Amino acid sequence: MDLLRSLPLGLYLEEPQTWLHKIDPRVKFAWLMSFLTSYTFARNEWRLLLVTLLIIVTLIARIPRRVWQQQMGWLLILAFFVFAIAAISPDGLGINYQPRLPANEQVFSPQATKNTANVDEQAVFGNKEYRYVLFHKGPVKVSRRSLDLAVRLSTILFTVIYSTNLYLLTTAPEEITAGMESLMQPLRRLKLPVTEIALTLTLSLRFIPLVLEEVQNLVRSVMTRAINWKKLGLKGAVKVWMIVAERLLENLLLRAEQMASAMMVRGFTSPNEHRVPWHDLRLKRWDWLAIATLTLFWGVRLAIGTDV
Repeated sequence: MDLLRSLPLGLYLEEPQTWLHKIDPRVKFAWLMSFLTSYTFARNEWRLLLVTLLIIVTLIARIPRRVWQQQMGWLLILAFFVFAIAAISPDGLGINYQPRLPANEQVFSPQATKNTANVDEQAVFGNKEYRYVLFHKGPVKVSRRSLDLAVRLSTILFTVIYSTNLYLLTTAPEEITAGMESLMQPLRRLKLPVTEIALTLTLSLRFIPLVLEEVQNLVRSVMTRAINWKKLGLKGAVKVWMIVAERLLENLLLRAEQMASAMMVRGFTSPNEHRVPWHDLRLKRWDWLAIATLTLFWGVRLAIGTDV
């Protein structure tokens, strides 16, 4: 069991360097926010387009298959199950569909009988037939409302998780913090500690692999002891995992203390006095091309993607 390989969440891919790595982190952050915000009040077609666009970007960026295959596969499976469960679940409207005419009304012609049948599931508007209940067989019932909710839930699950993971995969933690600090420069006028916030974000991103490593080591230590869980019972198993969680917290606090001591030894007592310029943020040709594409992205979103 290797959590650092099976769950590479928040980890940076150093090699190979793709064209996504070369884009300015501020531009990539704008694209990430666009993916997360353009979903609001959008049509289902636009939501499906976002999922397709993320998959296409991953493929044309030539990210190694071993990196994205397992993540994307499990995420697509999860989104499919969410879609299936939401589609067959009640739509929440609480409406009982009844015929427009009373059931015991006298019918004078066969044509009237034909028109009043199955009115609870369909209606005719002009030459188009409208069906609210799309599928109904036994206990399984799929309506337009439940299908719409299923598409919304499954697509937002994939878009939020995978777009954020793709951003962290192709952007170094130092680049993220440098870009965030650059974008937050206007907040200095409000006397906000921008540098301290950027430094805290850097340490948080660097701490993610340490947490996964500690969890992995503790799980391996439990597995090597060959504990008979059946003999322990529920109470004994809970006690063992509580001990493991306590040990995990102690190890993480020890790592944090070691990191703080290392910074103090190197003289990092104030971020404003000990600033390390990790990256020189300058917009290049491919950055301007990405900005132009982002402008086109929002133009298409406002033109055809709004749900009215």
